[in-house]
Amino acid sequence: MSKLTIEETAGYIAQTEAPFIKEMAEITYHMWNLGWDERNGGNISYLLDEAEVAKYIHIGQADRSIKLSFPVQELAGKYFIVTGSGKYFRNVISNPEANLGVIRVSASGDSVEVLWGLRDGAVPTSELASHFMSHIERLKVDPSHRIVMHCHATNALAMTFIHDLDENKLTKTLWEMCTECLVVFPDGVSVIPWMVPGSNEIGRATADKMKERRVVIWPQHGIFGTGSTMDETFGLIETVEKAAQIYMLVAHHEIKQRITDQELIDLAKAFGVTPVPGILKG
Repeated sequence: MSKLTIEETAGYIAQTEAPFIKEMAEITYHMWNLGWDERNGGNISYLLDEAEVAKYIHIGQADRSIKLSFPVQELAGKYFIVTGSGKYFRNVISNPEANLGVIRVSASGDSVEVLWGLRDGAVPTSELASHFMSHIERLKVDPSHRIVMHCHATNALAMTFIHDLDENKLTKTLWEMCTECLVVFPDGVSVIPWMVPGSNEIGRATADKMKERRVVIWPQHGIFGTGSTMDETFGLIETVEKAAQIYMLVAHHEIKQRITDQELIDLAKAFGVTPVPGILKG
């Protein structure tokens, strides 16, 4: 194996120091450490600005092109950093280039060009359809949107076995578990039926829910969360998961007091948020 030239070495260091690569490496390790992303479970995609990518990565020539099974003309020319298919979150921090990839959607929207990472023929997450479709819908309602994050948050997953999966009922239960929940996700949570992961069908069903809400729960599977920054998106999922954890701790016990509808209404007024209609009475 030949030694890297000084220029190549400097280029590699610059790439791995890119803020968006460091963010992905740190958050994936943290999510694995919490037990949300066992083995190769979970995936993240992060919409990037071209100017930011160009500071660290040569964007003039792609390493290779990967055909998409679904067209995404709405995202043509856009840049993303994504986790790789079959990659373990715990390994990203030690070897980002093997486990992440910076990609650009082609001008036609029917393929992606690999600009960095995804070494040795690796490909983007198998949930890329769900990610891209959700990006398209969230950008329509929130121009600042950047992140789609999927994980197997333990308690939220467990909750789908024992709680009614009606969206309004599930949302209200989560709001009642922790005072901050209504403030963090006043738009509530959505739920889709159990579906085979990785398919265009589950991508469309998830994206349809993303038109109105930032969290979609996949029963017996996990959570899709979206946001404008990595911290915001992680914090959103973290808050849902904390509420689900409290629910799982108290579900089989007699409940002697809870946050009332009126208290939730007062909370919303105090923090200037508008709860999704049809859930609270008062």
